[in-house]
Amino acid sequence: MLPTIDNSQTQETNLLIDLAKLMAGDFSNHKQALADSKTYAHIRIFFRPLPYEFFSGIGFYSEQTYDYDLWSPYRQGVHRLIDCGDEIYIENYSLQDAYLYAGAGHNRDILLTINPNCLERRYHCSMIFKKDGDLFRGSVEPGNRCLINRNGTETYLVSEVELTEATWISWDRGMDLVTHQQIWGSAAGPLKFEKRASFAHELPLLKR
Repeated sequence: MLPTIDNSQTQETNLLIDLAKLMAGDFSNHKQALADSKTYAHIRIFFRPLPYEFFSGIGFYSEQTYDYDLWSPYRQGVHRLIDCGDEIYIENYSLQDAYLYAGAGHNRDILLTINPNCLERRYHCSMIFKKDGDLFRGSVEPGNRCLINRNGTETYLVSEVELTEATWISWDRGMDLVTHQQIWGSAAGPLKFEKRASFAHELPLLKR
């Protein structure tokens, strides 16, 4: 069951809100790209809170795009946060006709047009986050069953995220189902983002 906010908040619900506040933002790896432009493009990640009614809880729309073309994201998704005690489970969804919502990460008017009926659940691709001191660490659910076909090759996703109040470090790789060798993703290491702006004030449960 998704958490609600009242005067008797549980520690677990507070954990979910702590993670949501860190996630809500506009992130850029500008420093990383500037230091090594041959290896890293300048990328922006937006995680924008959805209205409470969308999931009857905390959810996000996300998009990943090159800084020079913010209206043409190459990755879009919707995410539902679920409280599981000492860890937070994040369901991932793809969008039908995702191009209709391009730019919603930095334009809330577009964000509000997203309809839950256009979602398709990405089974076996949920992320599990746990708190580790002042940061959260997340990884794709176990089992190697989050499958992605890349250039005709079936791969499984390995995704690792480290999140603090000011930074987002992520490393996504596609691994061959048989050999377990890396097929796609950064071979040089994780992408390192810094938060440019926070959208935490838009989190619906913080207003209730």
